[in-house]
Amino acid sequence: MSFELLAGSAALVLALMTILWIASVRRRDASLVDPWWSIAFLLVATHTVLRTGLTPGKALLLAIVSAWALRLFLHLLLRSLGKPEDPRYAAFRAKYGPERYGWFSFFQVFLLQGALVVVISAPLQLAGAAPAPDPVSITDLLGLALFAAGFGIEAVADAQLARYRKARAAGGPASPGPVLETGLWRFSRHPNYFGDALLWWGFWLLALDAPWGWATVFAPALMTFLLVKVSGAAMLDAHMAAKRPEYAEYMRRTSGFVPLPRRG
Repeated sequence: MSFELLAGSAALVLALMTILWIASVRRRDASLVDPWWSIAFLLVATHTVLRTGLTPGKALLLAIVSAWALRLFLHLLLRSLGKPEDPRYAAFRAKYGPERYGWFSFFQVFLLQGALVVVISAPLQLAGAAPAPDPVSITDLLGLALFAAGFGIEAVADAQLARYRKARAAGGPASPGPVLETGLWRFSRHPNYFGDALLWWGFWLLALDAPWGWATVFAPALMTFLLVKVSGAAMLDAHMAAKRPEYAEYMRRTSGFVPLPRRG
């Protein structure tokens, strides 16, 4: 891993985020960045591998990063079609003013997310720059297993949530209640976020056989922190508790992140 590789990846992410920002200003919708979050990681991983040469270990890395990035991209893109700007960004737009927020969002949303991509992708960059022959190792296989578990949990939870929202929108006597508490959502209030965190620890395991790969532990730790305390579970809990009174009881009985048996 070299400074030149890091700088190249950072430049590509900056270019992507700048293009997205320009599009968001024209559409007055900063939330269009959300589907592209995962694609930015795939961009970094692909750039690193192409610059350093494909090996068996890197082929595995690209395969699982692609599976995660493309599934999440399509899921978020389809979910956002025809929808207004995400309430998080809309609230900031109202706070700072529609015209002013166009410029402010470049730093608050796009540049910040780009910087996070460069930092959190550290395991992908180290694993993607591993020298040949780089065979598939034991830690690679452990990482694959952890990734598969997290990927499966995230995909199933997203599918269950999508079906629930569709049924709620359809209405009628068979319409589900105001809170989703079946399937994986019975054991965790945010199983999709838990699955995402889990697969990132799988990505980290793939970097362990690279020099200083262990030192990138900050990346999955930071991703987990963001999912739990910043833009994920904590923010959504506050939004849902304010929107639906029944959610308070759901919070009392259901684990906030790690799937666990229900309380009470």
